[in-house]
Amino acid sequence: MGPITTALGDARSVLNVGAGTGSYEPGIDRAVLAVEPSRAMIRQRPGNAGPTVAAIAEALPVHGRAVDAALAVLTVHHWSDWRQGLAELCRAAPVRIVLAYDTARHTDFWFVREYVPEIADLELSRPSAEDIATELGAHTVTTLPVPWDFTDGVFPAYWRRPAAYLDPRVRQSCSALAQTHPDAVDRGIRRLRRDLETGHWHETHRDLLGMTEWDAGFRLIESSA
Repeated sequence: MGPITTALGDARSVLNVGAGTGSYEPGIDRAVLAVEPSRAMIRQRPGNAGPTVAAIAEALPVHGRAVDAALAVLTVHHWSDWRQGLAELCRAAPVRIVLAYDTARHTDFWFVREYVPEIADLELSRPSAEDIATELGAHTVTTLPVPWDFTDGVFPAYWRRPAAYLDPRVRQSCSALAQTHPDAVDRGIRRLRRDLETGHWHETHRDLLGMTEWDAGFRLIESSA
């Protein structure tokens, strides 16, 4: 949350769009209204979380400039009309903070390139961080490298811990894998398991083993009116 908190600055009220279960939500020092279309996600939010409205980004249930800042964390690529959703962020708040990713970087991730190339079709159909920054007229775009021991289950989180992808629970939490045909994923996982058993993966990617962080393409985009 550090970079996000810094980007929010002195904003006292925040609209968290596509809030999910609230993993990246600001703390109790700010007034937060969460917007999330999935009732299953809303049910998983902690009991002490702020109020939540079941709605979509493309039609935010707030008046113009209703809050100091609008926040959207790893959600824009799920929106049916991402440009309309970003226009709504701009309508709702003078400060807009979006965490997105460079789809080309995701596509070049070793897991995609060597094991499940079918993921590339999905990733390249999504808006990239550069597209989002341009649409918002961003004034700042910050690269957020992924630590080798990152605890969040986003798709490239295990870039240095390949065995994690053998766990079905890990794969289910990654939208890129959950939305790719199961046959393609199963084929890739079998190949990965074999390469881990033979040591081929470690030999091929030994350059990664000495790195403490890696640029998976995540970008923090800041825009203001």
